[in-house]
This record gives sequence, C-alpha cells and structure tokens, in this order.
Amino acid sequence: MPYIKEGKRLAMDQVVRAMFDAGVEENGDLNYILYKFAKYHVEAGYGNYKNFLGELNEAAEEIRRRLLVPYEDEKITENGDI
Repeated sequence: MPYIKEGKRLAMDQVVRAMFDAGVEENGDLNYILYKFAKYHVEAGYGNYKNFLGELNEAAEEIRRRLLVPYEDEKITENGDI
C-alpha cells in the first residue's frame, strides 16, 4: 500500500475530500477520473502505464485486505465456516 510520508498526507487528503465533495462515486466516476489521470498525467510508455496499473492493483488488494477480509472473518464467526 502506498504509505506516504506524513508531510504529503494533508495534500492528498484534500484531494480525496474534494472528490467526495464533488460527488465522485464508485459507479463509473472513479473509473473516469483514473482513466483521465492516466491519459493526461502518466507519461506515455508501456512501463509507465504498467506501473500505474500496478498502483491500481495494489490499492485494490489493500482494500481487500483491510476492509473486506475483516468483514468476511466476522461473517464466518457469525455464521460458521463452509
């Protein structure tokens, strides 16, 4: 996960807050934003696009690990394992 230095977090958190305030949703809006970011701000080239996709994949894995797994574990405890 991109654990960034403390000094940079405030600026990044402001971007996240601005996205929330703008009504960005996960149903297409986020996809649009990430595509446009890649198109206009990731330097063209296979390696750069590959690295950008790697960042997206790692973010997805961190969401899975820190948000979904605890929920799944809770449900296993509640309902029993399969």
